Amino acid sequence: MSVPTSTNSPRSGPISVDDDLTDFDGAAEILRTWGAGLTPDPDLAVSQWADRHRMLSVRASAEPGRYRTGRTPYMREIMDRLSPGDPTQRIVFMKAAQVGATEAGNNWIGFAIHQAPGPMLAVQPTVELAKRNSRQRIDPLIDESPELRERVKPARSRDAGNTMLSKEFAGGILIMTGANSAVGLRSTPARYIFLDEVDAYPASADEEGDPVTLAEARSLTFAHRRKVLLVSTPTIRGLSRIEREFEASDQRRFFVPCPHCGAMQWLKFDRLRWQKGKPETAEYHCEGCDQPIGEHHKTAMLEAGEWRATAVAADPTTVGYHLSALYSPIGWLSWERIVRSWEAAQGSDEAIKAFRNTILGETWVETGEAPDWQRLYDRREAWKPGTVPAGGLFLTAGADVQKDRIEVDVWAWGRGLESWLVDHVVIEGGPDRHDAWSELTALLDKSWPHERGAHLRIARLAIDTGYEAPAVYSWSRAQGFAQVSPVKGVEGFNRSSPVSGPTFVDATEGGKRLRRGARLWTVAVSTFKAETYRFLRLERPTEEDMAEGAAFPPGSVHLPHWVENEWLKQFVAEQLVTVRTKRGFAKLEWQKLRERNEALDCRVYARAAAWIAGADRWSEEKWRDLEDQLGAAPTETDGAGRVHRPQSAPQGKRQSDWLGRRGGWF
Repeated sequence: MSVPTSTNSPRSGPISVDDDLTDFDGAAEILRTWGAGLTPDPDLAVSQWADRHRMLSVRASAEPGRYRTGRTPYMREIMDRLSPGDPTQRIVFMKAAQVGATEAGNNWIGFAIHQAPGPMLAVQPTVELAKRNSRQRIDPLIDESPELRERVKPARSRDAGNTMLSKEFAGGILIMTGANSAVGLRSTPARYIFLDEVDAYPASADEEGDPVTLAEARSLTFAHRRKVLLVSTPTIRGLSRIEREFEASDQRRFFVPCPHCGAMQWLKFDRLRWQKGKPETAEYHCEGCDQPIGEHHKTAMLEAGEWRATAVAADPTTVGYHLSALYSPIGWLSWERIVRSWEAAQGSDEAIKAFRNTILGETWVETGEAPDWQRLYDRREAWKPGTVPAGGLFLTAGADVQKDRIEVDVWAWGRGLESWLVDHVVIEGGPDRHDAWSELTALLDKSWPHERGAHLRIARLAIDTGYEAPAVYSWSRAQGFAQVSPVKGVEGFNRSSPVSGPTFVDATEGGKRLRRGARLWTVAVSTFKAETYRFLRLERPTEEDMAEGAAFPPGSVHLPHWVENEWLKQFVAEQLVTVRTKRGFAKLEWQKLRERNEALDCRVYARAAAWIAGADRWSEEKWRDLEDQLGAAPTETDGAGRVHRPQSAPQGKRQSDWLGRRGGWF
């Protein structure tokens, strides 16, 4: 078949074919198919691609079916910034939970596979979360979209092209990894980088540096063609990665019009008003005319909304966006539910923090002002020295190794992390003195009487490795890691997982080096210091309240009357302050108010020991079982009004026989 051509014909002009060469059955279909093959793919933006090709799976979406950008209009510009034709290189999105950000990121992944292939790196906080995201989101993304399904290699047992954390396609590859894996972050150059929930990333990836910096370094060889998307719900002011990046951007807000006066404004929580105790009356009040706006206007407001910059970016190739759950579409999170969440959070710093982070998409200002030690002195309580009060259900200890001594504090823990200081021990002589380690070993075998008549041993002791780590590893190994946990403190906050590990480190035994002979836990000390100060500020019931049956709030810290002034001063020896980095960013750090702070350190280690033991994750059944064993469950009365208390311990046994060392109940 010959096709006449002409250099004078326009490139997009119709293709002419001699009539006598097309006079057969099927010729029209052949020409149609041939012409379609010569037609270039449409030049789509990411949002247009999503509307045309993205299908939401029943497995991964509450609203399965074809994806509609019109459902979340505020995501359109963010997605389109990720299109190859847009000059923006870095997109920062600080947002509330469940506003559609992750699906928008997945749209970008699908777009890249189909329209602009290249190497892509998608990073979750941990490798385990990356695997879960692959199963729950990426696999459905590919399976439900025919255009992607035909481009990604099928998963086969002998084909490494499609694995849990790697998806190959024509012209590129998608690598998924965790921010805790330095190997994954430096695995391959990447034109596209999707950094999800960056505020949950560890401070360092395998001690090789900031995960965000390591990941972004993968894209530098692509120069102006690279695209980096940073997304996260923020956490703590001064430590939040996403807030730092947002503040360095042009800080875009989504402005929507008032249905009454047309005034453009971005939605703020303090403009949401309701009758006290009646969340169903929630209405938004316009900044311009102060008229109430019912939530049924939200759909039209979102459709007419637009992003506006409110600052000048330090880097012109970076744009930043902030969005709260006040913009959540009808049918998702309503203003009424937001108000209910706010009212339910009152009285709890943790609940208010979660509200600010996940609903308002704002950082939480951590209060790190040190409590007054004299106030703590006045609040000391009287109970029999060396005795575990009735509410204490298990013991942990924190040990701080110094040059000339080892200091140990023993804490009892109850429901809601209520705690009691049970003992303070100073072992003279540092790690060079053999007898010091013998005395510390003897402490593990010591038991403390419980108010109910049982005896408790230390369930777990966490010991600091900051000084003479080899000696600590050697002693810990000899005692067994079921009861002793060597710990290393690192700066920074990590609310979701303040203790990580264990990791294996080398140890020495009998002068012989043992590879991976010890297990080391890493503790985000800032998290537990801030928690301790927050617990110390809790309001306590008065004697009159307690006479009427009031209880101490969860987290209350009880200090015995025998504790001395010096210990109290050490307990509040630091405060959290905001400092500025060389680049001008705000940063939180703990600074000493006095030199000695062993009491605070020991508390942090004992708290870490409780976390390692699992107290933060125990079920109601577990707590009830501990109460039953100790006879510390709530008292009951029979029909005659007589009080019955559960038996404190089975006959013929001491409680320490199964609640203490090597007892195995952890």
